[in-house]
Amino acid sequence: MPRWKAFFSQHLRWSSTISQAVLLSVITFCVVLPLCCHRLLYSYFFIRSMYLDSMSEEVLRESLDRGHDALRFWQSTSTAAAMSSRFTDIAQHPELLVTVVTVRRNEGRDFHYLLQVMRQLSGILGGCGEQRCAEVLICDVDSSPQQNQDANLLEAHFKVIRRSPQEQQRNREQVNTFEREKRDYVFCLRKGWELVKPRNMVVLEDDALPKQDFFTVIKDLLSRRFALQTLYVKLYHPERLQRYWNPEPYRILEWVGLGLVGATALLLSFPYWNPCSFSFTLSFSHLLFFTLFFMAAAELLGRHYLLEVRRLSPQLYAVSPATECCTPAMLFPGNASLRVAEYLDGSFCVKGNAKDMVLYQMARTIPGERSHSVEPNLITHIGAYSSVRANPSRPKLL
Repeated sequence: MPRWKAFFSQHLRWSSTISQAVLLSVITFCVVLPLCCHRLLYSYFFIRSMYLDSMSEEVLRESLDRGHDALRFWQSTSTAAAMSSRFTDIAQHPELLVTVVTVRRNEGRDFHYLLQVMRQLSGILGGCGEQRCAEVLICDVDSSPQQNQDANLLEAHFKVIRRSPQEQQRNREQVNTFEREKRDYVFCLRKGWELVKPRNMVVLEDDALPKQDFFTVIKDLLSRRFALQTLYVKLYHPERLQRYWNPEPYRILEWVGLGLVGATALLLSFPYWNPCSFSFTLSFSHLLFFTLFFMAAAELLGRHYLLEVRRLSPQLYAVSPATECCTPAMLFPGNASLRVAEYLDGSFCVKGNAKDMVLYQMARTIPGERSHSVEPNLITHIGAYSSVRANPSRPKLL
C-alpha cells in the first residue's frame, strides 16, 4: 500500500483523535453554533441582512411604548399625590447621590428618555431597606430650560438644578458640541457636590436606564478595597466592544483562562462520561486543542452573553481597568467627582478627544490615579437618538 494511503487510513479512522477533532470542529462551528447564534445580535454568526432592521424597529417600538407609559405615569394625579415630596427633599451628606444630566432633544422627543430613567429609578430606590438607596438630582443643562418639558414635568417630584441667569449668560460662548457637553458635565458634578456633599456620586446621562440590581451592585462595589483608590468606575461599555478579540490585555488573559478551564474540565470528565467514545486524554496536544476550541467557541458566540451569567450575584460582577468609551453611567467614589471636574476643566474637548477620552488619558497619565470598569453593564443605553450628534432617520442597533 502506498505511504499516503497508509497515512490517511491510519489517521482518518474514527478511533484517530485527529479525525475526531476535525469532525467535532466542523459540527460545532459549521452547524451547531450557526443554528443557535444566527439571531444573537453580538455574535459573529448574527445574520445582519435578515434580522438587523426588524430587531432595530422592535427595540425602537418598545422604547417608544415605555416612554409613553412613563409620560402617563408622571402625569397621573395619583403619582403626583404619592410622590409630591418623596424625592424633592434632599438629605445632606448622603451615602450616594445620583445626578441625572439632561438636555432637550431635537429628535426623538416622543421617546421621553428622561421620564423612562426617572420612573425606573423611582421604582428601585426603595430596594435598600428602610432608607432609600440614594438621593436623586436632575441636572437640566438645556440652554432654554423652560423648553425642556420632561424636566419641567419632573420638577414636582425631584430636585432639579439649573444654571442661574448669570451662569447662562457666561455660558453663551460659541464652542464645539464636545466642549459644551464637557462643560455641562462639569457643571453638574460641581453643583451636585456643593448642594449635598455626598460621600459617593453616580452621574447618569438621561438615556441610561438602570438595571434592577443597580443599587445592590453599586453598594457591593463601594465595599471593595479598590473603590478607595479609583478616580471613577465606568458602569457601562458598549456591548459591541465587549469581545475578547480586543486591545484590552486583561480580556486576553480571561479568554485563555476560560479555554484552559473548559478544556481541563472536559478532558477530566471523559473517563467517567464519554458517550461518543472519544479517544482524547489529558495530554498537552489534546489540552491545547480543546483550549483553542473553547476560546474560539466563546468568541464566536459572543462574550456579552457569557458576561450575563455574572448577574446571578453582585459579588460575581467583574472589575477591570477602564476602557476608553463611553460615559452614560459613571461612579465617582469619595470626593473623586471634584478631581474629575478639575481635570476636565483643564482640557478643551474636540471631536476625537471628547470627555471620555480626556478622562481615560488623565487616569493613565496622572500619578496615583486609577480608573476601572464593571462588567456586565449596570445600565441599558436606550438613547437611539443623540442630543449632541447627527442622527440617522431610523437608528440601527449596530
